[in-house]
Amino acid sequence: MFRLRGVNSCLRRLLHGGTVNRDQVLEQLRACSAEDQVFDVVGKNKAKLTVTHVSCAVSILWQFQRDKPAWLRTVELTKSHSQFLTLRVLAENKIALMDDFMLVDMLYHFLRLHVDPHDSLVQQLVSEAWLRIDKLPLESLSKFANCLNDQYLHQSPLMGHITSIVDQKLSSIDDARILSTLMVCTSSLVSPRLRDAFISRTDHLLDTMDHLHYNNPRRVLQFLRNIKYSHRPLLEKCNQIFLSNIPRLDAENIFIIVGLYQSLQFNNCDFRLAAKQRLIELIDSSTDPFSFTKLFVALAPMASPEIREGLENTAFLLADELSAQQALALAEALEMIQSRNLGLLNKIALVIQRNLHIYRPMELSKITQALYLLEYQNPELLTKLRSILINFLQRSVIPHEVIMLTRVLSMLPCPQLDEAVTSRVEKVVAQCSLSNLTTISLAIAKWVRNDTSYRHSTPSKCVRLLQTLNRCGHERLQMADRLDLLLEELKYVSGEWFEEMLLEESIRTLQRMIDQVNFANVPELALFLTRMNHFCSPLMDRIASVAIKDIDKIQLSAIYATLLPFTVMNYDPAQADELYDVCIQRFTPHIHSFDPHVLVLLAYSLAVADCFPEELVREIFSIEFLGRLDSQLEILHDAVNMRTRLRLMELNRAVCLQCPEFQVPWFHEGYCQQVQKRGNGNVSPVQQQIHKMLGEVLGGISCVRVAVVTPYFYTVDFECILDKHLQPLPYSKSTLQISDRGKVRWGTISLENIKDELPPGAQRVAVNFLDSKSFCKNSHHMKGEVLMKKRHLEILGYRVVQIPHFEWNSMELSTPDAWKEYLKKKIFREPSS
Repeated sequence: MFRLRGVNSCLRRLLHGGTVNRDQVLEQLRACSAEDQVFDVVGKNKAKLTVTHVSCAVSILWQFQRDKPAWLRTVELTKSHSQFLTLRVLAENKIALMDDFMLVDMLYHFLRLHVDPHDSLVQQLVSEAWLRIDKLPLESLSKFANCLNDQYLHQSPLMGHITSIVDQKLSSIDDARILSTLMVCTSSLVSPRLRDAFISRTDHLLDTMDHLHYNNPRRVLQFLRNIKYSHRPLLEKCNQIFLSNIPRLDAENIFIIVGLYQSLQFNNCDFRLAAKQRLIELIDSSTDPFSFTKLFVALAPMASPEIREGLENTAFLLADELSAQQALALAEALEMIQSRNLGLLNKIALVIQRNLHIYRPMELSKITQALYLLEYQNPELLTKLRSILINFLQRSVIPHEVIMLTRVLSMLPCPQLDEAVTSRVEKVVAQCSLSNLTTISLAIAKWVRNDTSYRHSTPSKCVRLLQTLNRCGHERLQMADRLDLLLEELKYVSGEWFEEMLLEESIRTLQRMIDQVNFANVPELALFLTRMNHFCSPLMDRIASVAIKDIDKIQLSAIYATLLPFTVMNYDPAQADELYDVCIQRFTPHIHSFDPHVLVLLAYSLAVADCFPEELVREIFSIEFLGRLDSQLEILHDAVNMRTRLRLMELNRAVCLQCPEFQVPWFHEGYCQQVQKRGNGNVSPVQQQIHKMLGEVLGGISCVRVAVVTPYFYTVDFECILDKHLQPLPYSKSTLQISDRGKVRWGTISLENIKDELPPGAQRVAVNFLDSKSFCKNSHHMKGEVLMKKRHLEILGYRVVQIPHFEWNSMELSTPDAWKEYLKKKIFREPSS
């Protein structure tokens, strides 16, 4: 079908507008069924070949290759044929005779047949197309843009000219294929205004196009990935098209779509489940290295242990046939699933080692990171990697590349920090984003930690570099004037250096730009504050007011992020009730459109804020929803899986304790017992100290229980019972005590014993030590989860005593007598009425 379409494309100009004489050469070309036949026709008719013949011959040669699976293509063989050179010479001599369609098609086909972009033929075709660019038809313009993109000219003045033309003609583009191609090619140059215009036009064309053409929405995803813009409504529309095409998708397309979703941080349960089933169906037919690699990378992270083992066994058998790129892809996939298949790792490492000269800097960085995270031990390979990475670093002038190479070099064992590394980093640091600066700081911290020479001398190189980082970071923040760009840089910052050196300045900068906070950037700002655990009431008040005002403009998926800082950091703005009400009203009609795990996280977040929307709770604890959730948990990353299960348990507990009228059963007993068994029972030195002091204050260690597990599986640091006269009551048997090594000696503890009736007037007291994690980093403001635990323990009948770390470790409490007096005041106060 593609071959005929290509030939027809060649003929449409020849046959246009009237009767033509019979063209025997053209008929012979049309009758060819293999490359050799095409070359035979070319060789016998060199003198007769017109520009149309040349165009048609080149088109057919590409169609022959295109129709083959990627691993069976013979482009290099075709390119090296003597008659292919004839076609190249003829094409170059006849450029002036080509019409616009033919000119761009010729360029496209020669590039697909691996003619070097620096070849004079390609250069002249590009130059001629540039001269005609203003009158090129949109179809040819999109193909020409694609050719420029393939030549890494995506930021060239020529691509800028194309971007301007597209901007002017956007409303007249009615073909989703043409528009999506132009969007991808011009993505490096689009302004926010043109971006929004692209999205609006694409949204319309996706509704009107044939949904069988799934490559169009795939290119839309590529555009969004390139501009780092996750437009949820457009993503969901593309996702629906993919879902309708699941039976037609092969492993390669699913691999590409899954990768784009990961880049855009878009997760759709229905697509992942459908893709998983489709990939399982393709296992038996994916027997060659090319298709199997795509299948493995897409399927392994969401496959069951049995399927994953089968995939690894097949990979082991195919490993010797892998190309350099396929070995890289499998290494990254094995790191993602944390494989411990040493035999397979050794085989892939061999392929990598013999192809080290092929890899580009970013590819070698990915390989190094994968091997490091897999804890793969191969000194010879790691030494070679280090040497090559340093050579790349010394030659690189691209800031992002320098930072990536520096980061992975810090992962490799080395005796000391190489001067070549620091000098290269110093040359690019002024151009680095905030996230890149934090990456450098983390690399320096690793070198200092691993290099024993720094323990005995002042690490002047590192000190100088850190001082430069500090200066550049502050300058970048002080010069920032666009909130959206700043939030993009802050999205991935982390580490002690940023928190100590730049966090306060970042908050001041955000407050300076507070008027730029709007419905579009509210979720990112909220996530940053939550991730930094930084309490800033002016920014949070602004988030609340914007959310209330523009709640209908905030994407459904962003409501969870918008509410997080208020629930996590326990902040009730003046409009708190209104904020929660508008958010609940916004998402409630769309409950069924949420991925199950996202809905669980949202409901838990609201529960922390003491908010239990009945419709949401009943939906989550319905049999149908829990079934969907179980199916989704099978395909989620292990960390997300574990977090979702924990949040469901905590939500179940909160609903049982606070909303008994909902009649939701407690069904996490077994889960909690398993989690308890996995606990290590370690206690901090401070807790050991408090335990000893409590024994003295209460009149004996037998009056204190340690690490008490309550009904619904809360763990209380210490428990004691006071009678109606506030006198401690000893336990008949102390089931849990702290050993000399700081371990809790777990005895058999019965929940029934904990629920025993207390003597009349007696009270059960829970004493919890609150470390720094219980508070916001920049204040003594207690976090939401700590208050929720206190709320629940009180429902269970406890009087809760909390010992904040900043009080216990204060100068006022610096003697044993002061600590004891502090505990007495906390424990023996009269219960509030």
